[in-house]
Amino acid sequence: MPSSCAGSSPSLTDLTDFFSDAALAGLTEHLLPGLWPFIFALIVSAVAVPFAAVLSRRFGVVAQPGGRHAHAKPTPLLGGAAMWLGFALAVFIFVPHNLQTLGLLLVSGLATGLLIIDDRWSMRPLLKLGVQVGLALLAVLAFNFQIGYIGLPGGRIIQFALPIAVVVSVFWLVGMQNTVNFLDGADGLAAGVVAIVALVLLLAAGQQGQLPVVQLSGALAGCCVAFLLFNFPPARVFMGDSGAHFLGVALGMISILGVAKVAVGFALAAPVIALALPIADTAWAILRRRRIGASVATPDRLHLHHRLQSFGLDPRQTCYVFYAASALLGALGLTLFGHGRILAVVLVAAAVLTSTVVADLLQHAGWKVRAPWLRRLLAEPSTR
Repeated sequence: MPSSCAGSSPSLTDLTDFFSDAALAGLTEHLLPGLWPFIFALIVSAVAVPFAAVLSRRFGVVAQPGGRHAHAKPTPLLGGAAMWLGFALAVFIFVPHNLQTLGLLLVSGLATGLLIIDDRWSMRPLLKLGVQVGLALLAVLAFNFQIGYIGLPGGRIIQFALPIAVVVSVFWLVGMQNTVNFLDGADGLAAGVVAIVALVLLLAAGQQGQLPVVQLSGALAGCCVAFLLFNFPPARVFMGDSGAHFLGVALGMISILGVAKVAVGFALAAPVIALALPIADTAWAILRRRRIGASVATPDRLHLHHRLQSFGLDPRQTCYVFYAASALLGALGLTLFGHGRILAVVLVAAAVLTSTVVADLLQHAGWKVRAPWLRRLLAEPSTR
């Protein structure tokens, strides 16, 4: 049965068709190659995180309580290195070797290594921005991770001159690093959202038959899921700026390698839509800080995830809200790639997550449904 077109509303038929033999056969053919990198990266990262925690304490790379940090005790910060190790080994083993694969491993490894310095000694904001731009320029100029054109609805394509392509690509990669870094302000948030976006990329690339992107996305999602075993609230390990920059630059490079090569809807549609919430939060944080004359790199506790917690949500509930929003927005983005049926499945999952948060809030608030007749009915002993 053909895929639903973009813009069609999900229905029970869509949900049934999603699990049909034909649909499942198509998913297996296009997406199964991403499963093995996913599993391998998950296992390696899960084994490596405890060792990274020991090294963190040994070398003093530890987040201390206080300031903008909400945790109550010193927490290791080298979780990002364990994530990169799982990702890199999975890519090295399962993904075909070429210049861009090497570039992805090198640039993401440099991001991890250089930002460990920031986790240990704290870089000046201007130096940190210089590192971000340098990493982006290395990816764009040395390894050709460039957004050379943008596809518009109706099949129109706008080609970029080389200088414009370089600027756009660098802006995208720097923006992705900062988006994930700003998102890493609550336990389990950054890794979970990036895992969802990586799966969105996997599905979009699978629809287009882009095997390397499917494998790369699977490896990235796998290391994120492994890290969540230790970082989901309450976190025992943090990814640090090194992990956030690794995830940001890797996600940016994979999306350029895959979705940006496809003139469907517009370039980078799937990751942009899936990350709409943290991207908007990042943009507002920059505007908010500039408006009061503060540096855009000045940390604060005014991000959206902080505000949700100030409204009464606990860290787990905050994660659920972001996961549901990212999955729903990612599914909307995937309709551009013929994955309309996925939207129906994600709507069900989002409804389950939302109901979990609402139920937790009601329970914690002590709200009760006033129904005396129901209490009497339950309290009455049976007369039979």
